[in-house]
Order: sequence, then C-alpha cells, then structure tokens
Amino acid sequence: MLKDYVALTKPGIIRLNAFAAFGGFWVASKWHIDLLLLVYMLIGSALTMASACVINNYWDRELDKKMERTKNRALPTNRMKPTGVLIYGIVLGVIGITMLFVLVNKPSGWLGLLGMFVYIVVYTMWLKRTSTWSTSIGGVSGAMPPVIGYCAVTGHVDAGAWILFALLFLWQPAHFWSLAIRRVEEYRAAGYPLLPVVKGIGRTKLQMIPYILLLIPTGILMFTYDYVGYFFLVISLIGGVLWLVHTLMGLKAKDDDKWAKTNFIISINYLMVVFFVMVLDTNGIG
Repeated sequence: MLKDYVALTKPGIIRLNAFAAFGGFWVASKWHIDLLLLVYMLIGSALTMASACVINNYWDRELDKKMERTKNRALPTNRMKPTGVLIYGIVLGVIGITMLFVLVNKPSGWLGLLGMFVYIVVYTMWLKRTSTWSTSIGGVSGAMPPVIGYCAVTGHVDAGAWILFALLFLWQPAHFWSLAIRRVEEYRAAGYPLLPVVKGIGRTKLQMIPYILLLIPTGILMFTYDYVGYFFLVISLIGGVLWLVHTLMGLKAKDDDKWAKTNFIISINYLMVVFFVMVLDTNGIG
C-alpha cells in the first residue's frame, strides 16, 4: 500500500523537478545559501507537485486502463479507492501550498498555485483530452519549479525567473513527444489527441525543432545576464547543438522507435547536465 501511495506522486517527475527547483534557488542565492529556506522550498514545492500528480492519476484512472504503460497503476487495478486518492492529493496540495506561502514567501506560493492549476485544470481536465496543444501549454506547469526556487530567494519575478521558465518550458515538448512517438498506438487507443496521434510522427519531429533551437539562446541569455559563467555557456551550447542535430537527423531516420528512444535519453541528460553545471558555475561565488 505504501508503495502505491508513493507511486501516485510520480516520484521520477518530482525528483527531476526538485533538482530544477534547487538549481533556480542556487542561481538566485549566488552561493550564499539559506539552508532552512532551501529545505522549506524543496519540501513545499515537492508536495505541491506530488498533489498535482496524484490528482492527475485520479482524473485519468479510466483512460489509464487502456494503456500498457499505465494499466497496472493502483487505480486502474482497483488496489486503491478513487475517493481516498483524491483526498490524499488534496491534503498534499494544502500542506505544500501552505508551506510555500507561510515558510517561503508569497510569490513562491502563487507560483505553486499557478503550476497546480495549469497541470490539473488546464492540462489534465481540459487540453489532454481535447487538443494537440496539451503538451505545449501544459508545459507552463512543468516550468514552475526553477522559478519557484529562484523567487524563494529574490521574492519577485525578474529576468532570471523568466529565463529559467523559458529553459524548462522549451525543453518539455521535445522531451515528451520523444516518449509519445514510441507509445503512439497506446495513446491512440486511449483516445488522447497528442500531436503524433493527430498529425503524425513526421509532423511531430518537425515541431520539436523550434523548441530545441530556442533553447540555445536561452543558455546564452543566462550568461549575458551574468547568472552563470563561461563554463555553463559552453556546455549549454554544446548540449543544445547536439540535441538539435540528433533531432534533425530524425527527419530521415528509418527506425522511429530507436531514434525516439535516443532522443528521449538525450533530453533527460541535457536537462540534468545543464542544471548541474548551472549550479557549479553560478556567478557570485564568495
């Protein structure tokens, strides 16, 4: 039962987003870290993300039965009752948002609420079932963690917050579509109008390109505004170009599944490396 409660929160997503929130916090702190504030921010934002994921599982429970990837989750297999899961999600959200408002600051609390609203209402309840734009617009919620971390320190949204938002917002579509291409028939069977289902794999590959292309100047802006140093600039440029080249190669790839799997792995490693280097090369040390 405990394993199911944890799985409902989608711990893989939380770990990745918590690392992004940590990166945003570190960039704004410039190596002068308030450890207690960092802990409050990480716990509050993690609980907020967990709440959104749990409610997402609750809302998608019937459609999850139709997909190989999700059919063995706790709700589709009736190992847990929907009402209990919904209450669990709401409680996590109340605790997480309260922590952000009370123990961090109001901007972080409002950003947490915005992220929850977009993920639960705009993405899960509306666009995921009706539009190919679900991935792009839903990306607003996925871009909130580093902004929450950043604003936990600064107390306001400025250029740094917007650049961090852009970095995560632009990263998500190509990352998710790489997975969706591999699972396209499952999504089709479940009735999700994702881009590769509605427009085809070729169109999806094309639409990845502008998002990845725009990631490159995002890294340059981090350097231009003096948030990071030359090391980050070089690594982000190399990573962005490599991912862009591989995505362009996908236009002529004969094995879409193999190409999409590699592209998905590249996307994960790109984000982890970029945020790791961002932390190491944040300007203002000492």
